[in-house]
Amino acid sequence: MRDGLPRYRIADLDRSARPRERLAAAGVEALSDAELVAILLGSGVQGANAVDLAQVILTEVGQLPGLHRISYEALCGMRGIGPAKAARLKAAVEIGRRLSQASPVDRPALQSPEAAAALLKYEMGAAEQEQFKVLLLDTRCRHLRTVDVYRGSLNTSLIRVGEGFRDAVRANAASIIVAHNHPSGDPTPSPEDVAVTRAIIEAGRLLDIEVLDHLVIGGNSFVSMKAKGLAFV
Repeated sequence: MRDGLPRYRIADLDRSARPRERLAAAGVEALSDAELVAILLGSGVQGANAVDLAQVILTEVGQLPGLHRISYEALCGMRGIGPAKAARLKAAVEIGRRLSQASPVDRPALQSPEAAAALLKYEMGAAEQEQFKVLLLDTRCRHLRTVDVYRGSLNTSLIRVGEGFRDAVRANAASIIVAHNHPSGDPTPSPEDVAVTRAIIEAGRLLDIEVLDHLVIGGNSFVSMKAKGLAFV
């Protein structure tokens, strides 16, 4: 209790509705976004249990991508969120970001657009600025590392095409996959995206580095330009 007002804890819920118990019984995959956030919160506010509070927070910030974007200071200013809860939420987001970028000892082969997008969607799908990244691959299409080429308008990338290849040459990469995001959340490629992709493919031919795909990421979805037959012939 704080300020004389009761706080509704997860323990106050019926056992069948408690996220921790549901996680233990059915697995973490069975929990909703609100239930996962509620576990981090631990308690609610007057008139709202932790799950209800988590749903309010997700709605206000724009669901999980918004929780990724929102600052620690802004979280602290939300009803029912103090420094401790804000710190737990931001720590969980950062753990997820680092895990998405972790490179295992046995590097997986990126043999599908889905596999490549899985490395990028967590960070790029929540970004407020447009980002352009390059995945460097070896002769077996295994991920070597990811290069951050730039942030800003994709129209400016035409003068920076060589930056991604510079790192590819240094790493002796056999091929690359390029990706950028649409902060609007709509991954539909634009005519400018197609033009930029053609320029990148042509540069790759000159350097003998194959461009395998260009992924456009929007929110939690993506479009493979190669799969759509855009710029790739």
